[in-house]
Amino acid sequence: MQRFLKLSSEVRDGLRAGQPVVALESTIIAHGMPFPENLATAERVESIVRQEGAIPATIAVIGGVLRVGLSDDELASFAARDDVAKVSRRDLALIVARGLDGATTVAATMIIAAMAGIETFVTGGIGGVHRGAPETFDVSADLLELARTPVAVVCAGAKSILDLGLTLEVLESHGVPVLGFGTDRFPAFFLRDSGYGVDARVDSEAELAAIVRVKWDLGLGGGVVVANPIPEPAEMAPADVDEAIRQAVEEAEAAGITGKAVTPFLLSRIESLTGGDSLVANRALIENNARVGARLAKALIATRAS
Repeated sequence: MQRFLKLSSEVRDGLRAGQPVVALESTIIAHGMPFPENLATAERVESIVRQEGAIPATIAVIGGVLRVGLSDDELASFAARDDVAKVSRRDLALIVARGLDGATTVAATMIIAAMAGIETFVTGGIGGVHRGAPETFDVSADLLELARTPVAVVCAGAKSILDLGLTLEVLESHGVPVLGFGTDRFPAFFLRDSGYGVDARVDSEAELAAIVRVKWDLGLGGGVVVANPIPEPAEMAPADVDEAIRQAVEEAEAAGITGKAVTPFLLSRIESLTGGDSLVANRALIENNARVGARLAKALIATRAS
């Protein structure tokens, strides 16, 4: 594995010393936000993780190498480029074998985090079952990765553009616990309440860590969804979100956009249709997730020692 995986010295030394490390994805940088807001958000999220006493480990593929922990220059490069591939489980071997660069999705970031020995991952929102999936079979690889890879994923639920009821059904079928952090309701990215419940409400990072550790100690494997709602002041109006999503989905269908191109297109159009309000909300929720994720990483370290 050493020929494929490279940890930054900070991440490597931190893991060896038993310090909390938080994995961060690179797709949000390369495909989730426009420049320069994407770079500012990436830097802010890493800063928040450090402020909370953990080590940030942004993950990407650079020159065919699985990189865990990027330099400031590497972050800036990914943010400014528009030619970085979007990489999920299916794509990893190809990108590595060809020595290419790739921005990792939730699924790919989970895989690489687990290879490195990182237990906590912070993202904006997980992928899921797309609207119209009964006809298109468009289901994100994130859901199957959550079923198999032992990483706790802190997110603001699933993206509002998805069929959230079916997303939760798939997670349930694959035995993935969905824990609401301080909430009984499953959040929907820009919204605090999707209209669906969670498997259980948990009100502290210590209890979250205890549940996650017991799951893994029981040999159940797989990940855990920590559903952390967007801060109330940053929540968008449901009617505005619904209308922007409706129009963006119609435009994507009319343009014949499918597969991995759907989510970046929809997020970009929703940002435009909401006059930038969705971008503000996106930044607020990922920063909030970073705080919770760093605290969870520290709490998980404590469960190892007990």
